[in-house]
Amino acid sequence: MSARRNYGFDRRQREATRKSRQEAKRERKAERATEGATGPEMGEAQQASAPAGQWEWFSASRGRVAATAPKQRPTVEGPDDWVLLTEVGDEAPESGA
Repeated sequence: MSARRNYGFDRRQREATRKSRQEAKRERKAERATEGATGPEMGEAQQASAPAGQWEWFSASRGRVAATAPKQRPTVEGPDDWVLLTEVGDEAPESGA
């Protein structure tokens, strides 16, 4: 008999703990909503294009981006898998090595 009463007590105790945690969670959520905070500050957007007067190239094998003078491919050791990222309009890249 006493074991049954202890079980009921433990169950009610766990339920009370669960409810208090949920309530605390709701309060924190409501507090964030009133502050208007949705996450960390992102800061200023960085420049997404190549610098003026330069072409930007990407190499998948190297996993990096390089900037060169217009109409010039990057010259480095290894495979020549450079892909032009810069919008060039009518100009076309010189076919190099």
